[in-house]
Amino acid sequence: MINPKLPAILYGGDYNPEQWCSEVWEEDMRLFRLAGINLVNLGVFSWAKLQPAEDQYDFGWLDRIMDMLAENGIFVNLATPTAAQPAWMSRKYPEILPVDAMGRKRTYGKRVNFCPNSRKYREFSVNITRRLAERYRNHPALLMWHVANEYGTYCYCDNCQIAFRKWLKRRYHTIEELNQRWNLSFWGHTAYDWEDIVVPSDLNDDNKYYQPAMLDYLRFMTDSNLECYLGEYQTIKEITPDLTVTTNISGHIKNLDQFRWAEHVDIAAWDNYPLPTDAASTVAFRHDLMRGLKRGQPYMLAEQTPSSQNWQPYNLLKRPGVMRLLSYQAIAHGADTVLFFQLRASAQGVEKLHGAVISHAGHEHTRVFRECAELGRELKQLGKGILDSRIHSKVAILFDWENWWAVELCSGPSRDLKYLDQVAQYYRPLYGQNISVDIVRPGEDLSSYQLVIAPLLYMVKPGVAGSIERFVGEGGTFLASFFSGMVDGNDRIFSGGAPGELRKVLGIWVEESDALLPSMRNSMVLRQPAGEEGREYECGLLCDIIHTETAKVLAVYGEDFYAGQPCFTVNQYGKGKAFYVGTEPEDSFLQNFMKALCQAKRIEAPILVPNGVEVTQRWKEGQSYTFILNHGNTSAVIDLGKGGYWDLITESEKSGNVELEPKGVWILERK
Repeated sequence: MINPKLPAILYGGDYNPEQWCSEVWEEDMRLFRLAGINLVNLGVFSWAKLQPAEDQYDFGWLDRIMDMLAENGIFVNLATPTAAQPAWMSRKYPEILPVDAMGRKRTYGKRVNFCPNSRKYREFSVNITRRLAERYRNHPALLMWHVANEYGTYCYCDNCQIAFRKWLKRRYHTIEELNQRWNLSFWGHTAYDWEDIVVPSDLNDDNKYYQPAMLDYLRFMTDSNLECYLGEYQTIKEITPDLTVTTNISGHIKNLDQFRWAEHVDIAAWDNYPLPTDAASTVAFRHDLMRGLKRGQPYMLAEQTPSSQNWQPYNLLKRPGVMRLLSYQAIAHGADTVLFFQLRASAQGVEKLHGAVISHAGHEHTRVFRECAELGRELKQLGKGILDSRIHSKVAILFDWENWWAVELCSGPSRDLKYLDQVAQYYRPLYGQNISVDIVRPGEDLSSYQLVIAPLLYMVKPGVAGSIERFVGEGGTFLASFFSGMVDGNDRIFSGGAPGELRKVLGIWVEESDALLPSMRNSMVLRQPAGEEGREYECGLLCDIIHTETAKVLAVYGEDFYAGQPCFTVNQYGKGKAFYVGTEPEDSFLQNFMKALCQAKRIEAPILVPNGVEVTQRWKEGQSYTFILNHGNTSAVIDLGKGGYWDLITESEKSGNVELEPKGVWILERK
């Protein structure tokens, strides 16, 4: 929890007063109060103003803003400004600027435009962080810290190459071990000295795509960026040890392993910018992924837009009610904050058309401001009851950033094989049933779950198979999909082939995998005891050719030279069962199968609702809070039964058949 003394959910967002004159600041305070703002992220891109020269600092303007916010009862999430170094720094110390994959030195002007292995950058970033922490450590407005912004820069400079070699030495110790783990006898890549190791950039063509090297470079860049963050984090903790420290994730970005970062943030925080065409299930999955970073602890919705975005191909306005609905969806999945980028719209620059609570009109008489103010009123009314409540899930999906990298670095079997698509395919039918799902790192303790799903678990690292075997052996139900158990943590194919270390629990072995052309399809023909014997479902993308050992066949392929061979199996292992789906089935198969699995395990939604209505439940001290969100464009009738509920938003009793308006939200507390 950010602070047990908080009176309500934190509501506000990014504020950049350095872009405006002091007269505007006074007006902003009035508008913040009208909107119910109780937290601002302050100083995210203010390094140039705070440190105009190497030996010169200016904190006067920040002192005044901090004081004004305190006087108006608004908390501050104080940012270290290190996502954008000043121009003088890049000019005087050009080694700070990164080199791209083509070997080109970047010029000054971007944000997050630094080499994460630059000693000079790290020195300056820790210095400004220390000065901020020492100056504001006892300020009444200071609630928490926000380090930098949206880490994720990659660099291929000489400093990174030297650092990469040192990182590899720590990981593998000897060049002989590196040769063995990377299988560098392939194509005669044998390294004789650490100096033979080069960064996998576009300059060395095939080496960029040599999976073991690139996989480790992705790990190395995660660690390099993390070291930048930790320099600032540790400085803040030294001076203000009791305050919460975080950094915001730019969506569910691929290029940094967020599970690694979660070990070093006090609370996970992410920026939610869905496309207008994204399904509600897509957004829900991303929220659940963020909640999973710290094993179910509440997280921060660090950014969203109150209306339009400016960087998508088509920047559709959020229709009336959508901003409110998406805000409550975040809370429904475990967020304890609702924050925007930004509070006042920028007058110039690349984000001048990005939405804001205070638009370019500069006053409260806009649709967006009215919606924001109404949401602020509702969140204040909710109080602190929901804060730090948790979601109790009986189903988990295994998710791994390194597996994501490895799958999509792989040369074959199909260019259409995308990790997120496969995870989403297994998430959607659970979301459609309003079954709560935790997103869990492979290898974690699974004993609290009844059903665990591992879509496309291509890479099986040490300890993962053992964790799954214990779970199934003790009575759990496990489901893996095609192309799983292919490689170890260095992308080396398991001896004996797929599913590698999962072979015992799944009771099968895979001889080949047929990657179908986009125009090709096959079918799954069900057998007993799968139910619906003889029913066929379409399948495609990839077809594993499976041999059973201890597993039973539940479906076979209907076509091609492997017609009649297994494509869907179940294995009794200890007290539990392990299923394997050896192809990509049509959605209706997974909908029916997931429904049957959940019924067998007595896993059900808190309340049955019509399609297009989402239900989640958070718990605190034995009290449940049931969120019902209508994503549809028409009203939905919800059967609440005879038991009475109290809606915390409308402050009214609800029971029986009740109509929920389009984009409407209830938070129900059982009376």
